[in-house]
Parts: sequence; structure tokens; C-alpha cells
Amino acid sequence: MAQLAIAKSFMPQYAKLEPKVRKGVDAAIGKFAEHTHAGLHLEKLNAAKDSRIRTIRIDQFWRGVVLAPEKGDVYCLLTVMPHDDAINWATSRKFSVNQALGVFEVRDQVALDEMSPALEKAAEGTGYRLLEHVFDKDLLRLGIDEELIPLVRLLTEDAHLQAMERLLPEPQYIALLALAQGMNPQQAWEEVAKTLAVEEKPADVDPEDLVAAMRRSPGQVVFVNGPEELREILAHPFDTWRIFLHPVQRRVALRPSYSGPAQVTGGAGTGKTVAALHRAKFLASQGRRILLTTFTRNLTEALERQLALLVDDPEVRERVYVKNVDSISYEMVGRHRRPGVAGPDVLDPLWEEAADGTPFSPSFLSREWEQIILAQGLETEEEYLACTRTGRGVPLGKAQRAVAWRSIRHVVDALAAEGRSTFPQLANEAAELVRGPEYDHVIIDEAQDIHTAQWRLLRRLVAEGPDDLFIVGDPHQRIYDSHVSLTSLGINVRGRSTKLKLNYRTTQEILAWSVPLLGLSPAQGLDDSADTLDGYRSPIHGRRPVVKGYPDRDTELDGLVEQVRAWLEADVEPSAIGVAARYLWVARKAAKRLKEEGITAYQVPSKSPGVQVGSMHKMKGLEFRCMAVIGVDEKSMPAAKAITPEDEDPKAHAQDIQKERCLLFVASTRARDHLYVSYPGSPSPFLPG
Repeated sequence: MAQLAIAKSFMPQYAKLEPKVRKGVDAAIGKFAEHTHAGLHLEKLNAAKDSRIRTIRIDQFWRGVVLAPEKGDVYCLLTVMPHDDAINWATSRKFSVNQALGVFEVRDQVALDEMSPALEKAAEGTGYRLLEHVFDKDLLRLGIDEELIPLVRLLTEDAHLQAMERLLPEPQYIALLALAQGMNPQQAWEEVAKTLAVEEKPADVDPEDLVAAMRRSPGQVVFVNGPEELREILAHPFDTWRIFLHPVQRRVALRPSYSGPAQVTGGAGTGKTVAALHRAKFLASQGRRILLTTFTRNLTEALERQLALLVDDPEVRERVYVKNVDSISYEMVGRHRRPGVAGPDVLDPLWEEAADGTPFSPSFLSREWEQIILAQGLETEEEYLACTRTGRGVPLGKAQRAVAWRSIRHVVDALAAEGRSTFPQLANEAAELVRGPEYDHVIIDEAQDIHTAQWRLLRRLVAEGPDDLFIVGDPHQRIYDSHVSLTSLGINVRGRSTKLKLNYRTTQEILAWSVPLLGLSPAQGLDDSADTLDGYRSPIHGRRPVVKGYPDRDTELDGLVEQVRAWLEADVEPSAIGVAARYLWVARKAAKRLKEEGITAYQVPSKSPGVQVGSMHKMKGLEFRCMAVIGVDEKSMPAAKAITPEDEDPKAHAQDIQKERCLLFVASTRARDHLYVSYPGSPSPFLPG
């Protein structure tokens, strides 16, 4: 009996289709899922590069492209496009089985053939070949298709190879790139092997069995088991796409066991959170109690929604406890007393009082308390006078420390008198209350923003041992004041750390524009090593970001309304549009203007079906098909109040500047397909020239 498979790349395409086209797609592929495909007319194409390719009629203007392998009785829906585009796409592609990895691959054979004359001409003028030092047998062992080797032998420049990136299957491009960069075949294989979904390559690979290759490629193809599963997939196409595991993610998330704490890092959109969710499901399926935690409440809600899509077994779901780290502290302290939480409205006046008459500013004292005293759990003046102040940019003598201690005690005592605490204080208190492990495993998302005191609590909630901590984060998205050394907390991830480099969410055009926002300084990783975005890229391509300047705030908001309306008229769902601003008051003003113009808009986080508007901080962990980042002017990015004066603390000043850069990067990389950036007056110095 025939089975339907759907290419992962089809999911976001399907979500973008007009409703009437979707209905046609539903009807066509529904017949496959019901095993009544005999009533469909599968059209074979003349002059196709692959004889197994077929098309099906969706309506008068749209066609679906289907791969019909000769073995396995499986039909794989690859894409749906306007008629002429579908024919061009279908006739140009060739499908194969990677002989080294056994995985399913597709390449643009027509484009590769068209490159050949230009490469031949370039090769005529030189005897040098980019890969002349590599034997054919090594190319074959690395999975290079035998048909491609003559073309590979024509390469004379790195630029020629880079031009082939969009045309070749990813594993083959990685192998060629590694060899071109000077790696030997064994080193190149180590790079290629990272794309395997399992630890070892298959022992026996049938070059004609595309279906077996598809089953070894769960990050590329999903097999549909009947009409009900199909309806669920099509009801949530973007969600289904988001929780797919790509090969590297699969190896990380479904590894049987780690000998200790494990860490997963990577840039925005590389699937770190997806890996964390699958790790939670994998461990909970073994009857274990899992804590899945993150920094903020809205991130927790996002994890809850994605976990609900991923886990359909109620018993497994009950074993995964999703809580943000502040709620954990509050809950644990709340078992012994009713804690009051001190917010900025309470803290800001206290720090002003504490700084009065001292050589220190309120922000300096606040940071000294959070980053040194609370982070190290210092309880006496003697401990503070003797401690090291790693991470602070201004050295303090004992006399200066004594003044700082007394000033900070003024705030601490005032909070205690009112029965209030900050969340880092609650975390320290909660850590002292832990009497034994409460979970079998702890999984931490957005780890770069967790405070040292909170890390101390999380460490005590699980016994040390195999699979105790699974840590997911990106230091390039650090938007709060946490700078943590895991080693100093006794958490060693060396040898159990994986870096994801492929962005599956954002187009390469948006990524290429966004990465320079971060500046040139490497980020400090949680394992004390410098972290760079070398090799960070996206296989998805689209339109370049649009950047517009306006004379003032009102005309900027007029431009926003025009842009949002254009997206809506292009059939983008309102909830797939996000609007972010540095300041909450600007976001509120934008939401108000949109509503005045008849566009439904809500403040993030919201489950209502409208345009989602919020501050850049609130956008963390979310993603949108279309993203507008507004108010990116020189007075807002960086925000003056968020920057420590350089003469007060040069290190804190640099950290603050970088934090603002990270914030703009985070907001920009929420976009999947379209990014619109605007500013009133003069642009932020962060924006590319």
C-alpha cells in the first residue's frame, strides 16, 4: 500500500499559500493519505533531469511536484508552485542517495550543467586546480556523487566552489569546502559526519533505494501515517516545520547518554530550542522527571506550546515540568515564607539613596551587588574585602570596598525591612533550601541569560552524573547582565559541547545583514572560551532586508502601517507579523497607530490572532514570517540609560554596548522571510552603512 511523504521544506511554503490554493493542495494530497491516489493524474515530464519526477494539478495555475521512487511505493510531495515555476523546478532537479552517508539528496543539475562551460573556460588559463591534491577515491568516500567529479575537477578558485553552495546537497558542499580549506580526507570526513542523524554511517547503501534514504533523512522528509496525521500536519505547518530535527540536532538530542553535563550552542535559528525539546521528550519517555527551564515567562509559554505539539502521550508530557527559573525560586522559598519581590520601582530609589555621598553611581553599586556579592554568595564584609572581582572593569582598594559594602547594605537592609527580595536573592535563598535532587534531569534553554545565583540553584536540583544538565544557549544573544563561568560552578561541559551552525529559520540575506550588527568582538562563552559565528549560515534564500529612514516618529509610524498593510494584502496572517521597538512606549504607540488604521494588533505575549507588537526584549524566543524593527535611531540604539559611562567602568561600558548590539540582532533574526527596519531622524550607529 502506497504511503505519502512530505518534504520538510514544503511546510513553510504551504503556510504562505492563499487559502483557495491550500484547499486544492489539501484535496490532492488527501487522496494520497487515504490511499486513493489512483484517481490522481501524475504527469511525467519530458526532458526532466530525473525520470522519477512527476507533477499533479492543484488548480488552473498551480501544480505540485512529486517524487515517485521506483522502489518502496512511496510518493513524496516536494513543493507546490505556480505552473511554469513548478515545471522548471521539477525538470532541473536530480535526486540521489549519498553513497557515504546513505541520506536523501537533491541538486540543481541544470544550473550545475550551465556552470560547466564557464568553469572550463576559467580552467583553460591555468594549470592549477583547487582540489588537485585529492584523489577521486577520496571524493567518493566522502560522498561526492560520481557524476559531479568531472565538474569538481574544473574548480580553480574558492569563489567557484562558493557559487555551487546553493546547487549542491549540503553534505557534499561541506566535504568539498573542507578539502578546499586544506583539511585532509579524514578531517573532511569528520566535518561531513556531523550531518549524520546517527552516530555511525549505514553499513549497506543501495544507490537506487530513495525511500530508504528518505527514512535515514528525518530532517528532510516526514512520512505521513494516514489522514488524521496529515490533517494535524497541515493544520500547523509552521509548527510542524519548527519541531523537525535536522541530522546534527538529532544526534545531539537523541544521544542515548552523556557522561555529564552537555552543552549546545549556536546562532539564532539553528534549532537549539528544538534540540532541547526533543531531549526532554527523549528522557521523559524513559520514565524520568525532567525540568525544562528558561529565563522569562513568555519564553516558558513558548516552550509549553512547542512541547504540546511534540509530545502527544499524556504520561510523557506529565513528566516534563516547564518553569522559568524565577518561578522555581519563588515557589521554593514560598514553601517556607511568602516572598515579596522588589521591582525597579522599589530598587531604583534605594540605589539613588545608597549612592548619595559616595564616589559610586547607582548602577555601579547595583552591578557590584548582583555580579559580585550575589553571584559569589558573599554574606559578610570580610568575605567581600577578600574576594576577587573578575569581570568588573574598575579595581577597588579595601577602603573603597568598605564604602561600597556599606552602601549596598543600605539597600539590602531596606529590602529586608519591607520583606522584599530580588530574584537573584530568592535564587540564593532557594538553593540553601534544597535538601536533595528534585528532578532526574534539568534542561536549560537561553542559558546565556541565567544569573550565577540561579545556576547554583539549578545545579542543586539534580544529582551530579550522566545526563544531569543539558544546557542550550547562544552568547551572541545575551541581552541581560549575566556573565557566567560554568567551570567556576563545578559544571564541566568540555568534550560534551556541540555547536550548531546552520540557521533553518532566517534567510541568508537577512542573516548576512544581521550578523554585522554584533560588531567584531567575540562573545564570551559559558565554558570560558571565546565564541564566534564562524561558519554560521542559512541554506534558505529570499529578499534582502528593507531599511528606511523618516524625518520623525509620526511619519515612521505611517511607513509601518503601509508596510504591515502590504504584508496583509499579500495574504500573510496577522499573527505571523511582528513589530519590535527598543522602548515599550514606542511599541505601545505603534500598536495604537495600527489599531487606529483598522489593523488588529496586540502586545506580546498574546494568543490573539493579530499583529504582535512588543519591546525587543519581549520578542526573545519568538519568530515571525514578517518582522518590522522600528525606532532604530541614534538616540534609541544604544539606549543611553542602558549604558554605563566609559570613565566610570570601561568594561561595563563595553558590555553594555555589546548587550544593545545583541538586542538589535535578536530582534532582527526573529524574521523568517521579510525584515523591515526603520528609524526617525538619524540612524543607529549599529546599522550597516
